[in-house]
Amino acid sequence: MTDIRLATNHDGEQISDLIAKIFAEYPGCVFDRAVEFPELDAIADDFAPLGAIWVAENAEGQIIGCLGIKLSDDQTVAELHKVYLDKSSRGQGLAQRLLSRARDWLLAQYPACQELVLWTDTRFVAGHHFYRKCGFIETGQSRILDDLSKSAELAFRAEPATVLAATYNNLH
Repeated sequence: MTDIRLATNHDGEQISDLIAKIFAEYPGCVFDRAVEFPELDAIADDFAPLGAIWVAENAEGQIIGCLGIKLSDDQTVAELHKVYLDKSSRGQGLAQRLLSRARDWLLAQYPACQELVLWTDTRFVAGHHFYRKCGFIETGQSRILDDLSKSAELAFRAEPATVLAATYNNLH
C-alpha cells in the first residue's frame, strides 16, 4: 500500500535520494544537492506559505514519489515542481494519484487559480507523455538553464479543473 501525505522538512534526505536516483537514469543529468538543491534542507518550508509538496511512501516508509505546487503572489497561476517518481513505481497510477491530490488541494484552497504550468527537462520524455495524458498542453516555450546538467526545458500548461477531469478519467 502506498500512502500519500504532505511532506515535512525531515523528508528532504529521502527526496534527495529519489531525485539523485532518477537523474542517474539520464545521461548528462548531474545531481549536486549542495549546489543546486539547497531547498531540500527544509523542503516543506520552501513551498510555504503559497504552496505544498506531497510525498508517496511505500509500505516500508520509503519515499518513492513527490509532487509540489507553488502559487504566484496573486494566486492565479500555480506551478508544478519536484515531480519525481521512482522507476519501479511508474505505470501503476501513482503519479496520477499524486497529481489528483495536489489538484484537489489547489482547487479547494485557491479557487481563483486559473492556470497550472510546469517546466520539464527535454530528456524526461516519459514525463512529457504523462503530462499530456493528464490534460497539459505544450506551450512552445523553451529555456536553457545555467545548471550543472545544461538542462533544456519545455513548458506545459493547463487549466486546473481540466487537469482534474483528465486525471479523474485516467484513474477510473
